[in-house]
Amino acid sequence: MDSLKLTIPLDMYTSLIKECTKLGDPLKANELHQHIRKTGIRLNLQLLNRILLMYVSCGCFEHARQLFDQIPVTDFNSWAVMIAGCVENGEHSAAIDLFISMLREKKIETSGDHLINISFSGILVCVLKACLSTMDLELGMQVHGWFWKMGYSRNAALSSFLINFYGKLRCLESAQTVFKQAACSSNTVAWTSRIVNYCHDNNFEGAINIFKDMGREGVRKNAYTFSSVLKACGKTGDISCGRQVHGNAMKLGLESDGFVQCTLVDLYGKCGLLKDATRMFEIRGNKRNSACCNAILTSYAQHGLCTEAMRILNEMKSAGLKPKESSFSEVNLVCGHRQQDGLVFVKE
Repeated sequence: MDSLKLTIPLDMYTSLIKECTKLGDPLKANELHQHIRKTGIRLNLQLLNRILLMYVSCGCFEHARQLFDQIPVTDFNSWAVMIAGCVENGEHSAAIDLFISMLREKKIETSGDHLINISFSGILVCVLKACLSTMDLELGMQVHGWFWKMGYSRNAALSSFLINFYGKLRCLESAQTVFKQAACSSNTVAWTSRIVNYCHDNNFEGAINIFKDMGREGVRKNAYTFSSVLKACGKTGDISCGRQVHGNAMKLGLESDGFVQCTLVDLYGKCGLLKDATRMFEIRGNKRNSACCNAILTSYAQHGLCTEAMRILNEMKSAGLKPKESSFSEVNLVCGHRQQDGLVFVKE
């Protein structure tokens, strides 16, 4: 049609924009938009918003920002796409600035249309993520207030996110308040977020107690729950509790999970049970990752098993895995000067 100089209807452009959005191809997205511009046709706001979404989906955030600034009259969807795009591209401060500008210029009424409320709640989640990255507790609390006003205070998924938000900002009382107010009594994610929060606050005994409460309440546990509480066991050196948690994971068929296995390697290594740590490490086979290798590497070094530590370093090198700076330093500190064993560690 283009070579025959036939007029391309808007609905065909709409289909092409949808296809580019789905493919996520930045070159095709840019070519399509340039072609539309050359035709000189007047685009309605709905189509401009689709182009914005296309650019964001294709990773062309700068192009999206330029187009957004050129649109004479925007609507809620225009702002929503840009705020989500900012968060997706790590532009968290810009996302907050856009959100505040949207409130000032568009004056979103959250108690009105139900569909707008649903879309607005999605934007609020994006803003919460931005607040978490910028450590903006004040705005985050205001966003929490909007959720309350919109009737989402008992939404389990959203409450889990808020518990995580307050936990990372070391506001454990607020996190606990959200947990109590929401319908989270049987929500695995919410309970696990509490365990993670206590770990972030170095209250490892508290994290273990929450795990025990989960068992008493009959709350289902997942792999992240086990890996989180096993870290707490490792920090406290409570091997008895660690073994019980390990047994619980085995009963639920979660021992084979990669995160759980790596945490078990770290737990047993920290507690000096190197045979158990090695057994869990060997179970991983060719699925071992950097975290698992670094855990066993540090354990061997701390207990003076320099030959084993060198073997792990060589295996990591062959697999293209790099040791953590702290793990490598530990090996050098403990084993580097044992000349009688011929062990000299050189970082590449």
